[in-house]
Amino acid sequence: MKATEISDQSFKAKLSYPAAFSALIVGGVIMGFSPVFVREAEVGAFASAFWRVLFALPILSIWAFYETRKHTQRLRIKFSNSAILAGLFFAGDLSFWHLSILNTTMANATFLTGLAPVWVILFSNLILKEKPPKSAFIGIIICIFGMALLINASLQTDPTRLIGDLYGIITSLFLGFYVIAIRSGTKDTNNGSLFFVSTIVTTLTLFLVTQYSGQTFLPETERGWAALASLGILTHAGGQGLLTLAIAALTAAFSSLVIFIEAIAAAFFGWLLFDEKMEVIQLAGCFLILVGIWVSRPTKG
Repeated sequence: MKATEISDQSFKAKLSYPAAFSALIVGGVIMGFSPVFVREAEVGAFASAFWRVLFALPILSIWAFYETRKHTQRLRIKFSNSAILAGLFFAGDLSFWHLSILNTTMANATFLTGLAPVWVILFSNLILKEKPPKSAFIGIIICIFGMALLINASLQTDPTRLIGDLYGIITSLFLGFYVIAIRSGTKDTNNGSLFFVSTIVTTLTLFLVTQYSGQTFLPETERGWAALASLGILTHAGGQGLLTLAIAALTAAFSSLVIFIEAIAAAFFGWLLFDEKMEVIQLAGCFLILVGIWVSRPTKG
């Protein structure tokens, strides 16, 4: 056995279906709070993404060590292809997401990022040999329509913002392939080790992106540092960690619906904390998203 590898058979037990479904929902809600922390971070968009993953690393190292503790007292991790690709895809997701929101409306960026489950459905059978049922296609169509209603007041068609819209579509591709890479990796690697390694790769990549961008890198107040720490500990280690556990037990197609759960949570927190409007049509959009998720649910745990 190589030094960087470790048998993980004792940790391959998956969450039960109810537990995995709960992890997906709770993880999506936690990640939906991330815009609140980003607004308080006092740094550039790329820098906030970098600090998000960096602050998560200590917690993720503990998770990875916990999984390997029965075999060795040292932390040994596996730099699998899936983990490395997942890290690169997530770095691309965050980078192009921020490029999108800088070059088009927030609504357009959010809506186009919501196309990620479409790519997961199209490629999960080819890459993972997981053939999504017809209900998954129907459910995702309902979710996308619900997303359109949720942010309808801000959606715009503007030729001058086409580059930002393109960035939004690219974001959805990166996010979709991130889910597929994580799902592939959970089949032969510990969840904690997989997430830890992918986050290391994301951190290194985003550090280079941040330095190239020239954006403000360090916050000026304790409030800014607290926001960045919360972004890493709660949003990434907590929310994204729960998503990783859910992906290991659920199909990639269904797990990708977390993007819609995150959108509902973000809208709710925006209404609760920033007095952003939630009218009847937005509530109808939330309801349709929930219906779509229910329709898409796997028939078996």
